[in-house]
Amino acid sequence: MAMHVPEKYRHRHGPMGSTEANGNNGAFFVPHPNPASSLFFKVVASDSGGWEHVSVSLPKRCPTWEEMCFIKDLFWSDEDRVLQFHPPKREYVNLHPYCLHLWRPTAGLVPAPPSWMVG
Repeated sequence: MAMHVPEKYRHRHGPMGSTEANGNNGAFFVPHPNPASSLFFKVVASDSGGWEHVSVSLPKRCPTWEEMCFIKDLFWSDEDRVLQFHPPKREYVNLHPYCLHLWRPTAGLVPAPPSWMVG
């Protein structure tokens, strides 16, 4: 399955603005799933260079595992395997202190260990 962006959260104005014509590429302001929270996730999505990708940030902290799962479910199906990478330190790039990333290759399957080793 392919990435699918939540159009209702697409940012349409200014330098980060985009429209449906941009496909899976653009910025999205996604409200926190907890209705008591006033937080919005800033999500930047793309699907070029052989990868589907979203960056997810909050203003004062990194997203939690549960929050990243929420974003994953907005942009991909339940059956899609999506990755968070921990690259070698020499390849670190940190443009935002509270930003995490999700990746999925557009060609081929993502290898994974057996489920009994993960859970």
